[in-house]
Amino acid sequence: MEADTTPRSRYIALLRGVNVGRAKRIAMADLRKLVEDLGYTGVRSLLNSGNIVFDAVVPPVDAAQEIEAAMALHLGVSARVFVFASDKVAEIVDDNPLLHVATDHARLFVFLLAGAPQRALAADLCGQDWAPESMAPGRHAVYVWCPQGLLDSAAAAALGKRLGEGATSRNWNTMIKLHGLCCAGTD
Repeated sequence: MEADTTPRSRYIALLRGVNVGRAKRIAMADLRKLVEDLGYTGVRSLLNSGNIVFDAVVPPVDAAQEIEAAMALHLGVSARVFVFASDKVAEIVDDNPLLHVATDHARLFVFLLAGAPQRALAADLCGQDWAPESMAPGRHAVYVWCPQGLLDSAAAAALGKRLGEGATSRNWNTMIKLHGLCCAGTD
């Protein structure tokens, strides 16, 4: 039997609202197994908040739909899944215009967007003055500096309300770790 030589792409999958509070609880070991059972390889999780890195031959939108459906069917959890290819993750990291103002990367947030419609929805919010907070657009994300923390951020609250299920957020430290896992490839 010949080995499969189809080129695989490296992706991150970000689950929206998983393991936040008491709802939508998923063990990362169960999530990794679910993603592996879908035929994806090099599966790794990061933290306990629904961050998966994997390799696949399908487009990101197909991977997102497959993971969402499998989670609902096999784990009983309904959550929006955002999948980004490693080159998009690199662009998200490279695009961040707020690094010069963010003194604590745990309070610098990246709102990853489902697509262009969400970017358009966020455009007018990015143009507002949120001092001492900041908000700025990128190609695939909106960046929000929350010096008082996410829970006390008027900018993050307004953006979250505007985008709803069309975005998921991670802090900058997590994005850098995910980017590193994407760059590392499979072991």
